[in-house]
Amino acid sequence: MRSVRIRILATLAVLAIAGVGAWQLLPAEGTSGRIRVGTTDSVTSLDPAGAYDAGSWALFSNVFQSLLTFEPGGAEPVPDAAERCAFAGSDLRTYSCTLRAGLTFPGGRAVTAEDVKYSFDRVKRINSDVGPAPLLDTLRSVGAEGRKVTFHLSSSDATFPFKVATGAGSIVDRTKYPADGLRNGTGADGTGPYVLTSYTKDDNAVLAPNTRYRGAVKNTGRPVELRYYADADRLNAAWKDRQVDVATRTLPPEVLAGLNTSDPGQRVSESDSAETRNLYLNTRANSPLHDTRVRRAMAWLINREQLAAKVYDGTVDPLYSLIPTGITGHTTSFFDTYPTQDAGKAKRLLTEAGVTLPVRFTYGYATGRGAAAEEAAELKRELETAGLFKVTVKGYAWSDFQKQWATGKLDAYGVGWVADYPDPDTFGSPLVGSGGTMNTGYSRKAVDHLIRTSRQYADRGEATEDFRELQSTIAQDVPVIPLWQAKEYVVAGEDVGGGQYLSDGTGVFRLWRLTRI
Repeated sequence: MRSVRIRILATLAVLAIAGVGAWQLLPAEGTSGRIRVGTTDSVTSLDPAGAYDAGSWALFSNVFQSLLTFEPGGAEPVPDAAERCAFAGSDLRTYSCTLRAGLTFPGGRAVTAEDVKYSFDRVKRINSDVGPAPLLDTLRSVGAEGRKVTFHLSSSDATFPFKVATGAGSIVDRTKYPADGLRNGTGADGTGPYVLTSYTKDDNAVLAPNTRYRGAVKNTGRPVELRYYADADRLNAAWKDRQVDVATRTLPPEVLAGLNTSDPGQRVSESDSAETRNLYLNTRANSPLHDTRVRRAMAWLINREQLAAKVYDGTVDPLYSLIPTGITGHTTSFFDTYPTQDAGKAKRLLTEAGVTLPVRFTYGYATGRGAAAEEAAELKRELETAGLFKVTVKGYAWSDFQKQWATGKLDAYGVGWVADYPDPDTFGSPLVGSGGTMNTGYSRKAVDHLIRTSRQYADRGEATEDFRELQSTIAQDVPVIPLWQAKEYVVAGEDVGGGQYLSDGTGVFRLWRLTRI
């Protein structure tokens, strides 16, 4: 996601409801009854075909519905809009779902299998630069008949049900969304636990329980107001002033480091997370980082421990591999290959590559996201050690930042990645596969082969060796340098419960679990 889905790491924005009939279904509510949730995430697009980042998908998992979803902490997808789903045969190339009866869109129109087919087809057809189409790389075609939807895959893919359960599988009303382009405006026609009653860009979004919802969620929760803040400091100010009841993603590092779980005035949730942050490198021929030896030299200069301690006050953990701790197949491939910071080895690699010193390149980051600016400054300092590199740093607003890396205009860029689903595959194809979401230009047949073969195993533990080999190869080719693994923090008022369910590594942002105590 993201992040980046991009569970990359992140964005929220929202959608207004189309159709008068939908408004009549909403319960009357005053602002005093809403639970106010503050975040620094923002939304790339209100259309599921045009967003592949954690913030957008956090919204989608509340407003839209997929055939499958994940239970809190669950490792396997379960039916949501579907009544049941299963692979047909042992080759894992045909996957079928039977749609749940009685599903309706906000305007009252019944959801059909054709809507599901349409939703998947348009994601592939539109193929937005910052959309989720790469996640559906094995989807060849979709069939619809009655209440049955059949997915035909180009190769065996045991992870396909996981992908169906993500924001990429959001079901939209085919009468409201254009087939060949993204929908404009602020409308949303989904069948999720919530409907959106109002939205002001970069300010707030108001959600009300969807009385038409039918699916895995048994209680659609309380009215919620999402409030968006430009940076962590503003979110922290809003939290201190009690303008929000819940603060998540993300408060300043020094505030997180000082949180006390025994404070009687608030509820603090701290948990392990599969969210990672990586330094992505442009490997194309026109990039100063094209030569593998240049990228390896960079890997010899990164000091993750100092980055975690100095910039993040110990609220993140150093990460030495593509797949984070706690996920099947995790290794320490970058520590094994580059165990200490060594400017001498870096210089020898650059001399061998025959490049002019210092190597000059641009580094981009998204403004307003945690300590991204401080992180950029620290990475610049580390990489410019011994005069081997000269780094030009520039920050961009989130939407512009995505466009910059999606069009290959940056040499290096720091991006967070939130797991799309609880499986190591989410750290494979989107990040280092040919044509992947992070758009580094990296392509290697051996890596693509490992990604494909890993998907042949219904027992995901059997894919461990493929992922270990993949991570070893990435440590040698260095299209990406892992930096750190996040912890999940949610702070809530003493009268609000359920904050620990907002994000649990499954990619689902459960606003409906928030309660007034």
